[in-house]
Amino acid sequence: MTPARPSKLSSQYPDFDDPAFLTAHVEDVLGFYRGRAIDPKGGLFHTYTDDGQVYDPGNRHLVSSCRFVVSFSVSFVRTGNEGDRKFAQHGLDYLRATHQRKDGSFAWELRDGVVSDPRGMAYGHAFVLLAASRALQAGLNGARALLDRVWSVLEGAFWEPSQNAYCDEFAEGLQGKSAYRGQNSNMHMTEACLAAWEATEDARFLDRAKILIQRFTCELAREEDGLIWEHFTEDWAPDFDFNFEKPDDLFRPWGFQPGHQVEWARLLLILHEHRPNSAYVARAKALYQHGLTLGKDTEFGGIYYGFAPDGSPCSHMKYYWVHSETIATAWRLFQLTGDVTYREDYFELWRYCWDNFVDHDHGAWFRWLTREGQKVDALKSPPGKTDYHTVGVIWDILSAPNGVNPD
Repeated sequence: MTPARPSKLSSQYPDFDDPAFLTAHVEDVLGFYRGRAIDPKGGLFHTYTDDGQVYDPGNRHLVSSCRFVVSFSVSFVRTGNEGDRKFAQHGLDYLRATHQRKDGSFAWELRDGVVSDPRGMAYGHAFVLLAASRALQAGLNGARALLDRVWSVLEGAFWEPSQNAYCDEFAEGLQGKSAYRGQNSNMHMTEACLAAWEATEDARFLDRAKILIQRFTCELAREEDGLIWEHFTEDWAPDFDFNFEKPDDLFRPWGFQPGHQVEWARLLLILHEHRPNSAYVARAKALYQHGLTLGKDTEFGGIYYGFAPDGSPCSHMKYYWVHSETIATAWRLFQLTGDVTYREDYFELWRYCWDNFVDHDHGAWFRWLTREGQKVDALKSPPGKTDYHTVGVIWDILSAPNGVNPD
């Protein structure tokens, strides 16, 4: 993967596997938000231009609300930074008091404290569970009550035991279930269940993660030559027409997503860490290989956002989270197997990101780029992006266990 545009820093790359560099880079990314994200009236500002200006102060998106809590809770656990604990607590308090509705669900989007999008989204509730889990590990007030509350809602409204999967959406709160089904919300539910296990050691969470991984990476993927499709009908048949005209959609893009293949691979490796099973490692290798082989842009570098069932790119855009997830998965696979190919991928992708995604002037990462590696706009963090992927996967790299190939 040749860097899309030369950088004045290209001849002097950092040591991307040096824990000191990784730790410092997380601090640099979080530093973009420290000091400017807390709204004294409640909650956190979610919308930032490249230079850190808040461009839509009244907007509160459930995903951003949760992701901020996750990042700063983990930062406090890892560093003991009291300011990060206060940041996370401030965000958690708003999540509980303002996003939460009387029926127990959490509003997808607010404007000036009033619900502006009343949908009940499994994707968003997965992040509430993730935020509660990381907040619990940080010892934040109200974290356990939030975890129990959102799990109850997920079990009572979203979980479909006959399908071993979660439904996706209600029109308002927990009323008016949509026929749409999707893998993305279930993938993040798997992530959240693994985090809930780590926070509580309650086996029901690890058991649920195992069920979801079996369902999506094995059973449903088997019909698509081992790849994981994005969209399904109510009875979990692949829906190849849904969002056909929207291959760049933020939450529900059409096509196979390289980033989601490797993200599922990383979740398989985390499950293997908790419940060792060579089958998880083998499946992770296959998903990673599928994602990188079909998603790699051999001309301009980096990884495409999506490819069609025939293997051709359907979205040439480059998204920050795809590259973050692939970097972390490559590192985990290298640490586990010792295969230097994964290490080479790790460094190659880091160089691409250092030249293209990292904002060396203002901090944090740009959100998306053209195929050639140029910025699309000056909006670094619109609703949903808080650089959660960047900081989360770097911490995952720092935490990844060494080991030997179980095969």
